[in-house]
Amino acid sequence: MDESITAPDVNRQMCPSRLVLEHVTSRWGVLVLAALLERSYRFGELRRTVGGVSEKMLAQTLQTLERDGFVHRDAKQVIPPRVDYSLTDLGREAAEQVWALARWTERRLDAVFTAREAYDEARAASSRP
Repeated sequence: MDESITAPDVNRQMCPSRLVLEHVTSRWGVLVLAALLERSYRFGELRRTVGGVSEKMLAQTLQTLERDGFVHRDAKQVIPPRVDYSLTDLGREAAEQVWALARWTERRLDAVFTAREAYDEARAASSRP
């Protein structure tokens, strides 16, 4: 079989790696993975930690990350029910990668704002008569 056809290539339109990349780099995926790098969380704790995420989006994100093998869901048969979420080894590896990018973004935010201002000024100047 031809390796070039079957080898994962994120630039190929139908490559399954694109969907996995989308899951871990989505707004909520990055933040959930990052939070779980610290420790395991219960659903409500995680929702409070990841500011702005709705209950529905958090549930969907956790389910997607669990399906992909990044998150472990531990449901304890106690009253009241208790569910803890933690990273798998694969999830920890992914979380470290996306969290490094998130931290880099925080550190370089001033440079981005400077670039935006320069771009906007150049666009405005080129549109003047």
